[in-house]
Amino acid sequence: MRPPSAKPLQEKRFAGTITCLHESQLEGDVYAIIQAGGRQVKVTPGAAVDIDGTAGEAGKEITFDQVLMVEQDTGEVRAGSPYLANVRVVGIIDSRQHGPKIRVFKKKRRKGMRRTKGHRAQLTRVRITDIVI
Repeated sequence: MRPPSAKPLQEKRFAGTITCLHESQLEGDVYAIIQAGGRQVKVTPGAAVDIDGTAGEAGKEITFDQVLMVEQDTGEVRAGSPYLANVRVVGIIDSRQHGPKIRVFKKKRRKGMRRTKGHRAQLTRVRITDIVI
């Protein structure tokens, strides 16, 4: 087996698209990976993230206690099994909104069976204010 080729730090590749990292992510700021809304989300202080479900009213402070991993600005990485004790992420709810409309179409050929269903996810936009370690 040959070793994987080294990729530049400024870009990530996802399904054929290239997204550049923000300068603050290159400097080594604090970030955390939390579990919210049934998904794992990478958060940094000052970032706005969309969480599945409705968490509360706009302007209300919300605390995420299910922190899976934290990287400090010194480069130290702490990972929990499954969660870290005494670490929490604090944010403020900005707004509640709908996600994109998802359409699910099922068809069985030669049988005349066609069914269309769909939904729009309820999302809550949270602005992360602090990662308390």
